[in-house]
Amino acid sequence: MPNIDVPDAHMTDPLGYVLSHHAPEIGRAAGDFVRSVYQSMRLPLRVAEAARYRTAQINGCLVCQSFRAGDHLDAYLESVGGDASRSVVARGGEKPDEAFYAAVAEWRASPLFDTRERLAIEYAERLADNPRDLPQDGAFWDRLRAAYSDAEIADLTLAIGCWMAMGRFTHVLGLDTVCMTDMLQPAG
Repeated sequence: MPNIDVPDAHMTDPLGYVLSHHAPEIGRAAGDFVRSVYQSMRLPLRVAEAARYRTAQINGCLVCQSFRAGDHLDAYLESVGGDASRSVVARGGEKPDEAFYAAVAEWRASPLFDTRERLAIEYAERLADNPRDLPQDGAFWDRLRAAYSDAEIADLTLAIGCWMAMGRFTHVLGLDTVCMTDMLQPAG
C-alpha cells in the first residue's frame, strides 16, 4: 500500500502516477535519467545487472528485485518513449540467468562472477552502505581502475546512484507492491 495518495484507478502503475502527478518536473527528469543510464551506459549487461541487482537487494525494492534487464528492459524503454535499439541489452553480451541473480548476495563466495562483475557488486554495496570511507580506500580504487576505464567508472557510479535513488524512492513510498515486469513481457 502506497505511503502517499495514489487513486485506485492508478494502482496498476503507482510509481508512474506519483512521478507524473505529485512531482511532474522532477519525475520527468528522473525518467530521463533512468532512460539515459540504460541507453548510454558503456558497460556489459552482466556487469550492469550485477551492480543493479545488488543495489535492489540493499534498497529492498520489490519491483527492482523482480526486474531482469535481459527480459524487461527493452519493453520498459519502449513504454516510456526510450530507444530500445540503444539499450545495454541491444548492445549484446551474455544475459544473466536466475543462478546469477540468486548468487549476487553471496558474491564473495560464488564462482559465477568474473573480476569486473565482482567489483561492480562490491562498488554498489560500498556506495550504498559506506560512502564516507570509500574515497580514501586506495587499494579498492587500484583494483577498480585496473579493471575499468575512468569513463566506465563514471558510468557505473552514475548508474548505481540512479538505481539507489529510484529504488529507495519506490520502496520507501510503498510504490513497489505492483510488479511491472508482468506488463513488460516482450510480445510473442
